[in-house]
Amino acid sequence: MKKILITRKLIKDSEDKATKIFEAKLNSNDELYSRAKVIEMSQGCEAVLTSLTDKMDEEMINKLPNTIKVISNFAVGFGNIDLEAAKKKGIAVTNTPEVLSDATAEIGILLILGACRRVSEGIQSAKESNWKWSADYLIGKQLTGTRLGILGMGRIGQKIAAIAKSLGMIIHYHNRSKLSVEKEQGAIYHDSLRSLFEVSDVLSICCPATKETENLINKETLEYFPTGAVITNVARGDIVDDVALIDALNKKKIFAAGLDVYKGEPNLNPGYLKIKSVFILPHLGSATKHTRIAMANLAIDNIYEFFKTGNCKNKVN
Repeated sequence: MKKILITRKLIKDSEDKATKIFEAKLNSNDELYSRAKVIEMSQGCEAVLTSLTDKMDEEMINKLPNTIKVISNFAVGFGNIDLEAAKKKGIAVTNTPEVLSDATAEIGILLILGACRRVSEGIQSAKESNWKWSADYLIGKQLTGTRLGILGMGRIGQKIAAIAKSLGMIIHYHNRSKLSVEKEQGAIYHDSLRSLFEVSDVLSICCPATKETENLINKETLEYFPTGAVITNVARGDIVDDVALIDALNKKKIFAAGLDVYKGEPNLNPGYLKIKSVFILPHLGSATKHTRIAMANLAIDNIYEFFKTGNCKNKVN
């Protein structure tokens, strides 16, 4: 049996699957392994099943034992892994696409609703029992007829678009390439970021985190948005310059923000905590039992497929 290291605790169904197929080193206490610990634990192993909490940069990858042939990331994203460094060392990297799209799209819609309808403020007032109804109390933004800009019209973006359209939103999007008419479902394509942002009453960030998209939402690009726009992020924190967004929120250029992801997770920039209109979640995009099992099982299957065939359909490098 192939020996593999699983760096974080998985749901029992998936751990049982892994131990039937491989000689698997499990993390029963869900300890957040240090870099040194991952290197130590991977000795004698042929694969590592990583999570987003594992920063597999060039230095880390070069220190992995030469027996490691595949890194299977427990996520659709792979910004935590230096793909080129892995490729140079002859290590395949895989991800878990498709299985988390529905769950993540649901959180994407929740962020839009939570930010537009001032849910954080409403919850706090209800808990404090200090609210009094009036015609203008906690007035938010209605979704019907509102223009939703989607940055990154992949699987998740398309699902968010479909749900948002059913709520009466008008869909605009920017993507690396224009989608087919069938996939667009009536959405309006923009070939530039500025063009998209200028019509986005609400923006849903769904694009991958890459060197090109790092801090894509910044001081300059925030000026493109209509005054009073709402920005939500269900992708990765690296895409947003936190200091710039916090400043735009404080200046009321941006009405509200909905964040499921942010830089330095779990350490949120404290500036957000001072702004009542920010709706924040602790990276819950894929957090359903069904989805987390499906993700872990796919990560395990990716390793099995690689060793059986020498390749994997979910290989990203």
